[in-house]
Amino acid sequence: MLKALLWDVDGTLAETERDGHRVAFNHAFAALGLPWRWDEARYGELLRITGGRERLLHDMAARSDAPALTDERLALARRLHAVKNEAYARIVDSGSIALREGVLPILRDSRERGLRLGIVTTTSAANVQALLAAHLGPRWRQWFDVVVCGEDTAHKKPHPEAYLRALAGLKLAANEALAIEDSPGGAAAAREAQVPLVVTRSAYFADDPIDGAVAIGPGLHQRAGWRPEARARSGTGGAVELDDLIDWHSRMELVSCGS
Repeated sequence: MLKALLWDVDGTLAETERDGHRVAFNHAFAALGLPWRWDEARYGELLRITGGRERLLHDMAARSDAPALTDERLALARRLHAVKNEAYARIVDSGSIALREGVLPILRDSRERGLRLGIVTTTSAANVQALLAAHLGPRWRQWFDVVVCGEDTAHKKPHPEAYLRALAGLKLAANEALAIEDSPGGAAAAREAQVPLVVTRSAYFADDPIDGAVAIGPGLHQRAGWRPEARARSGTGGAVELDDLIDWHSRMELVSCGS
C-alpha cells in the first residue's frame, strides 16, 4: 500500500535548471570577476555531474585559467556556490520559476487524503527553502514529513543514501513509498534503494534512457504519452492525478525507455 510520495526537486517539482541555476552560476562567475559562462548546452553536459560544487570542480578541471592547487579550487567552488545560491534565491523570489504544471494539485490532494510527502534531493537546503517558500508559503515545511537535502548525506545521487535516510525518517519500507524523479541519476538512486519510481521527463533529460520505473511520461500536466497508460479512477481532467500514481504503484509493472 502506498503511504508516501518522495519528490525530487530540480527538474521534478520545477524546471529550475536552465533559467534558474544556470543563470545564477553565470551571475556568480561575473560577480567574482571570472570570464567563465555556461551556455545551455554546456550546462546540460554538467548536469550529468550531481551537485553544484561538484559541477564547478568538474568544469575547473578542464580550464587552464582555473586555480592549479586542489585547495584553491575547493575554496573557489565554495565561494562561487554561496554567491550562486544567493542569486538563485533572488531569481525564485522574482516569480520567474514556476512549479511544473500538475505538481501542486497532487501535493494538495496528498495532504487532503493523508498521504505523506517527502523531499529527497541533492540540492542545498537553501535552494529548497527558496523554491518552496515562494510557492507554498513560509510554512512550506509543514507540507512534508521528511526533507533530505544535499547537506544531509555523505553521498549524492545516484547513490541511494538520500532515499534510505528518507525511508528511515518516515519509518517506512521501500515498497510503501513512491519516488518521483526526472533524471537518470535520481532514478538510479531510487532503484538502488528499492523505492518504486515514476519518471516525469524534464527539459534536460527528455530523451535519456531510464530503466526500471513503474511509469515514465512527459510530465504530470498531461495524461497522454505515459507508459503504462494513465487510468485514474476519478478521471476529472487532462492531467495525471494522485489516483494514477497510486494505480502505477499498485501494479508495479516495470517499464524502461531509451533513445
